[in-house]
Amino acid sequence: MTARPDMYRFHNGEKAALPFSQAEYESRVAGLRAIMDEMGVGAAVLTSMHNVAYYSGFLYCAFGRPYTVVVTETECVTISAGIDAGQPWRRCWCDNITYTDWQRDNFWRAVASVAGENKIVGYEGDHLTLQLRDKMEDFLEPITMMDIAPATMRQRMMKSAAEIILIRAGANVADVGGYAIRDAIREGAREIDVAMAGRDAMELEIAKRFPDAEYRDSWVWFQSGLNTDGAHNPVTARQLQRGDILSLNTFPMISGYYTALERTLFVGEVDDASRKIWEANVAAHEYGMSLLKPGASCAAVTQKINEFFAERDLLQYRTFGYGHSFGVLSHYYGREAGLELREDIDTVLQPGMVISMEPMLTIGAGNPGAGGYREHDILVITEDGNENITGYPYGPDFNVVG
Repeated sequence: MTARPDMYRFHNGEKAALPFSQAEYESRVAGLRAIMDEMGVGAAVLTSMHNVAYYSGFLYCAFGRPYTVVVTETECVTISAGIDAGQPWRRCWCDNITYTDWQRDNFWRAVASVAGENKIVGYEGDHLTLQLRDKMEDFLEPITMMDIAPATMRQRMMKSAAEIILIRAGANVADVGGYAIRDAIREGAREIDVAMAGRDAMELEIAKRFPDAEYRDSWVWFQSGLNTDGAHNPVTARQLQRGDILSLNTFPMISGYYTALERTLFVGEVDDASRKIWEANVAAHEYGMSLLKPGASCAAVTQKINEFFAERDLLQYRTFGYGHSFGVLSHYYGREAGLELREDIDTVLQPGMVISMEPMLTIGAGNPGAGGYREHDILVITEDGNENITGYPYGPDFNVVG
């Protein structure tokens, strides 16, 4: 009987066109190696979807299996499951090893073949499970293990020129979805019908702009009435009624890069109490955007918007922070928590960062103006301020529709 291998290289076909150049990925890995050198790390074993994609170009689909990119002083290798065959190799700029499932822990044998043993190993403390951490210790026998996730997050927070080009395109696609949703809004339409119109428009636009890409994960949250109270409430089959408050949320995904458009709308008419809350949130949105400039700290920006709402007796209706970073992230992977507009984040804004402004107020059911109000624009921090790359209009003049 032929022996079954623990791992092998299945370089099937030619390398695919990736979202960025090989030079861009090499620069990112060089930055990672500088982090490793500073920390004394001999091998980085990165297991999250966002870091594997950021350093290699390959965005994996785990389905219960572990994946990684292993980076040493000389090697950069993705390690993927046999079920994916040659696709991981085609979709990364570097080498790839496929591990088999003929026996348990072949993944870690493949990792060890690149990382080696008896080194200081860097890992992602915010992603690696306790079970996998134990396996890492068993197979790599590290001198010690160091959490490298915070340092990689700080690297990802600073966007390259190529990243900003892709993020700008994503913001344009989000606008396309927004206009498609606006056109689909009418009394009697279901949330799901309106959401599908926005999603379909975005996916077609992404395919037009990026013909060499893989297409996955773009989505819409379109909420109405009570369902607007939370930012992440799923779509339902509720039918729209005249006077409903609506929340439009489009999320195009391009090669792992997330962008967003979020807007408050009303069906047909808006009552005076709702308009007052809506206009106050729009004013906070505009004020907040004016604060996003180099040298401002996330905490200081947050405090100023808090004061703005407090002066209008609205701060108690705020539900979360006022913005966050953009890049390799999604609703189920990735987060650059060091660049969020919250009281506990002291990060100072720098040119090359990309951040949203998205104030939200939620008024409980049964009260005048009940519902969730949210506006969201994406801003690139420049040398002397910011550039707003979101185009879809906000406010009552454009968004009372249907």
